[in-house]
Amino acid sequence: MIPHFTDHAANERTYLAWVRTAIAVMAFGFLLERFNLFLAYAIPANVRADHALHVKASEWLGLALIGLGAAMTLLATIRYQRNRKRIADTAEHDYGGCTPERVLSALVVVMALFLVGYVAHQIVALT
Repeated sequence: MIPHFTDHAANERTYLAWVRTAIAVMAFGFLLERFNLFLAYAIPANVRADHALHVKASEWLGLALIGLGAAMTLLATIRYQRNRKRIADTAEHDYGGCTPERVLSALVVVMALFLVGYVAHQIVALT
């Protein structure tokens, strides 16, 4: 039997949850980056010139979300390996290292607030 199997299994489940979340963030980033195609068809031709900045903003935010998803995968892998070694080690360790999670959470909140403002502005522009 593998020593501390339940701890290793929980660590792996957590890792896989982070990877699934990162894939979802990257997929949302790709969708947002392609949002300008929707805007090209939804906005009348005489108003399109005024919305060029917003199209660029959606492209950059989409690219940022794709990058954030990649960073999440990298950090999740580092965290998984670190916890795997700590579980296998017989010495006691302090729990620490939640700073990357806090930074990623703050970035997601900032991007969500930007998206709310961006979509609200687009809705107002379409009406």
